[in-house]
Amino acid sequence: MENKNEPEKNYDLVIVGAGPAGLTASIYASRYGVAHIIVGSLLGGQISETHLIDNYPGIEDATGFDFSQKLGHHAQKYGTEIIPTTVKTITKENNLFELKLDNGNILEAKTILLATGTKRRKLSVKGEEEFLGKGVSHCATCDGFFYRNKTIAVIGGSDSAAGATVYLADIAEKVYLIYRKDQLRCEPYWQKLIEKNSKIEVVYNTNLKEISGQVKVEKVVLDKKYKDSDEIAVDGVFIEIGSDPNVDFARDLQLEIDEKNYIKIQADSATSISGVWAAGDITNGSDKFRQVITAAAEGAIAARSIFNYLKK
Repeated sequence: MENKNEPEKNYDLVIVGAGPAGLTASIYASRYGVAHIIVGSLLGGQISETHLIDNYPGIEDATGFDFSQKLGHHAQKYGTEIIPTTVKTITKENNLFELKLDNGNILEAKTILLATGTKRRKLSVKGEEEFLGKGVSHCATCDGFFYRNKTIAVIGGSDSAAGATVYLADIAEKVYLIYRKDQLRCEPYWQKLIEKNSKIEVVYNTNLKEISGQVKVEKVVLDKKYKDSDEIAVDGVFIEIGSDPNVDFARDLQLEIDEKNYIKIQADSATSISGVWAAGDITNGSDKFRQVITAAAEGAIAARSIFNYLKK
């Protein structure tokens, strides 16, 4: 090969995604002796940006970053290489998959595991794109530090929104949690923490209409009045309205997906196309629970299934 830094081209398995599903699959694939490599731009995936993980058995009060680092080190313990880039295209020819990477490398594999997780949803309101990085953020743990003793708005009502709100309340002077429905849909655990924190104020039955300011965010405009005004002065806006499965490759490979764009998998994480498996938040498995533990479980199941497939 002309590029000495280019990884070996042919593998039994290429894992696309370096989140809990992909990294767990790698650990099991290594123990099964399946020659493989991981391609993923963010070690740990979105879980690396979570400020606290306290619902994974045996792991108490771990930051998402620390958890991701430990999981990555565990996978690399067996000698597995993790290429920190993204996959551009995946094609299949003569029973081999060809993966073109953003770094210019091309990999070939007998099997593929898609563990690409989800991509964050956007509000699509005025000011969201304009003030991105100037007061608008999608990552509380990444940017929360910049809002010490300031006023923040968090948009959303799920576990991610609630977790971000609790985290930011330890940093900011005031946090408004703005949600479009009359009840939060997060775990009762998060609801209790929000209720007892005097820094947090929940604004129910309200949508964000606009994010406004001059050079940076100065206020949010609501679709109805709250305390006699449809505006709230804030220094930052954190958007936590959920995410959608990242299934671009599924469409390219013509995998079967459901009505909400989740990849359909069988009990062993196999997809509708021979040689392709999927695991984690992109699948319709595990009752779409979308937790770290279910992603890890699907990754482990997929690795065993791939091992059995390759034996044949």
